[in-house]
Amino acid sequence: MKTPLRLAAALAAVFLLASCSAPAADSTADSTSAPTEQVEQVEEVEEAPEPVDLSGEWKQTNSGAEDSFQSATITGQTIEVFWNSPDMQAIYWAGTVEVPADGSTSFTWDSVNDKTKTDNALMASSDDTKTFTYTDGELSYELTALGTTMTVRLAKQ
Repeated sequence: MKTPLRLAAALAAVFLLASCSAPAADSTADSTSAPTEQVEQVEEVEEAPEPVDLSGEWKQTNSGAEDSFQSATITGQTIEVFWNSPDMQAIYWAGTVEVPADGSTSFTWDSVNDKTKTDNALMASSDDTKTFTYTDGELSYELTALGTTMTVRLAKQ
């Protein structure tokens, strides 16, 4: 009878030792992996890029004439585009500007016409919206006048 009792005591001792050593191994693993995870989390945090700043004066680069061109003024979330010649400046477009907050350097937006500024202007577009594109520092849009459509390209001054 002593043999089964000894066998049971030996098995209990083995289980007791195994259960005591298991948490120590796990806690060591946890303590070594926790700082690594924290370092990885710190490395993943990056500063969000700043949105593109379109504000300022813009001038047409593809007009074909030095003294006749389109220009634009962007202030905050508004844009005004003008026809320019030696003897006049007339509004062509007045509308909204939408710059993505994610810092994109190439994007398009549909500008909504501010008809309070364009309805009574003879040379203004009567479109409800106009699609503008910003790519590589250039602002562009399509213009149709007298049955001809062209892409106007502007650079910031």
